Amino acid sequence: MDILLTGSVAYDYLMTFPGLFKEQILPERLASISLSFLVESMTRQRGGIAPNIAYTMALLGVKPRIMATVGEDFEEYRAWLESKGVDTELMQVIPGLFTASFFATTDQASAQIASFYPGAMAHSAVQSIKALDKKPDLVIVSPSAPDAMMKFPAECRDLDIPYLYDPSQQVLRLEGEELARDMEGAQFLFCNDYEFGLISKKTGWSLDQVLEHVKILVITRGKDGADLYAGADTVHIPTVPENEIVDPTGVGDAFRGGFLAGYARGFDWKLCGEIGSLAAVYCLEQNGTQNHFYTREEFVNRFRQHFDDGGKLDALLKS
Repeated sequence: MDILLTGSVAYDYLMTFPGLFKEQILPERLASISLSFLVESMTRQRGGIAPNIAYTMALLGVKPRIMATVGEDFEEYRAWLESKGVDTELMQVIPGLFTASFFATTDQASAQIASFYPGAMAHSAVQSIKALDKKPDLVIVSPSAPDAMMKFPAECRDLDIPYLYDPSQQVLRLEGEELARDMEGAQFLFCNDYEFGLISKKTGWSLDQVLEHVKILVITRGKDGADLYAGADTVHIPTVPENEIVDPTGVGDAFRGGFLAGYARGFDWKLCGEIGSLAAVYCLEQNGTQNHFYTREEFVNRFRQHFDDGGKLDALLKS
């Protein structure tokens, strides 16, 4: 199955400040605030929703394609993704710009000061699904530039291509009519429980009404697992016990990657969700969104400690 991922591609620059921001801020001087924090550590992590999802899919033996705009600093990231089995041919470099970047400094109380530079991501809409030589079997529409997020679902509808709508963080800025328009006819809607509350509030649609417009709804609920709704059918997906909690960043992307790896093999919804659940835990147990690793044999063995796949995951080992 040819799965095309659209969405953000970014570098995450994560820094730690060995003090407290609140001790450095003078409330009476906020109008002229000027601060520089000497940080004690910095890491640069590969990030962005599209490659986060693609990375987990590749670990599970599926080779997805990513269509996104990136900067001139992307080539090292490209080589790394290709080495993991991700097709980056459609990742277009925008001359003179950097790849989107997230800069965050966290203090000892876990307070955070951050900036996001969209860079090349702001040009996502220069790309077009209609211009592709090969028509995908499924398109993932995840957060990127707002105009691209509107363009790609419209193109999928024009071309009669199934798509997964994953507005995620962009739910905050999207209007109800925009959400309603791009949910209409979507094969999947993925969101967490808070995002679903916002979607319901903005559109005025209840759960049953949302299901009149999308075929499959998946709501992730953190430690409470996930629920999948397909018409009148509901499937609850429990979490997998973690060995330790290190960093929750990217867990939802890993869940999507695991789910899609199962979907690409034609597995039933329950099994797709369970694969996603375990994939999410591997991410939770590591720092960064693409630093977890496992062989497919290790994944299947751990899966079978918690779920009964009826031998279906043997197909994952053979592919």
